[in-house]
Amino acid sequence: MYKITINPHWQIATENSQSADTTMLIRLLVLIQQTGSIALAAKAVGLSYRYTWGLLHDAETLFNGPLVISGRGRGTTLSALAEKLMWADRRIAARLSPLLESLASELANELDRVSEDSQAALRLDASHGFAVAALLEQIHAAALPVELRYRNSSEALAALAGKECDLAGFHVPIGVHEHNATAQYLRWLDPDRHALIHLAVRTQGLFVAAGNPFKVSSLSDIAVNRLRFVNRQQGSGTRMLLELMLAEREISPADINGFESAELTHAAVAAYIASGMADAGLGVETAARHFGLDFIPLVRERYFFAVARDAVQLPLMQQIIRILQSASFKGTLGALAGYDGAEAGKILSLEQAFKVGAYTNENISAPK
Repeated sequence: MYKITINPHWQIATENSQSADTTMLIRLLVLIQQTGSIALAAKAVGLSYRYTWGLLHDAETLFNGPLVISGRGRGTTLSALAEKLMWADRRIAARLSPLLESLASELANELDRVSEDSQAALRLDASHGFAVAALLEQIHAAALPVELRYRNSSEALAALAGKECDLAGFHVPIGVHEHNATAQYLRWLDPDRHALIHLAVRTQGLFVAAGNPFKVSSLSDIAVNRLRFVNRQQGSGTRMLLELMLAEREISPADINGFESAELTHAAVAAYIASGMADAGLGVETAARHFGLDFIPLVRERYFFAVARDAVQLPLMQQIIRILQSASFKGTLGALAGYDGAEAGKILSLEQAFKVGAYTNENISAPK
């Protein structure tokens, strides 16, 4: 079984200069920030001090400004320009990682198919998230064949209904918005054909800059103060949750400055705000903590994998369920901020999870 890794790579240039590869530059800047020393940063990456100074000097010439600031007795710090470059790199990684991981999985499975001892892969469609990433790490460690496609909740469930995937990830808020959210998802789920595998309970809330400079406590504050908001893409469960919460508070999407923006992941939303390009966004707590943001919790939600009932007993599916139910995996989920993995791997019918009988035909329209 092959494992392919594709990492983002970017270069930068001005009209009158050669392009500069940012890979080593960003790595050095991160290490300088961590150690407060150019010499220690150079040693960590295996470069000479002289060569490192030359690389930094060339970059400062390209940008026409300093990247590092040295002061007697206080070590070396980064300039605002250097910090902006680091945030640009983190935004690129956060935005592109889902696309590149999906492509890597697709390529790996194409290679596996031509191998003599290839095994049919389980097809997993799910949004990019921390619990899903943790599961994939353990699946890869067990050398189980899984073909990953990062897709939003609606796309994943539509793929399951069309038999284009074997597991479809989606999330449902707990409480007042559960009924409306579930009604939308049940367009693709059949109580007679599908079951659910519980992954985790997690917290969604507002991301704001460290220290919460605008004193945000609710969505109303964002609308009233016309704060710059960064949203998720259409079809994502988080965007649907935002729309439900706005409707509950009688706030028009037009009153949210940036409602039509679209980032593909919680991490990309957090990186956008951390880099100073927006004031607020909605996502899971883990992403906020990862980027040093303040977090205002709003709602808890359950994350499920939908699966065909007749696929639950397949050997490969059973192996994945055992990983979900393992103490190791539950412990990994418990270490993620805002996640609870106590019931990971629990299998539920739609009736058990959602009381399907409460949803009328008026609530459940045919998929478009």
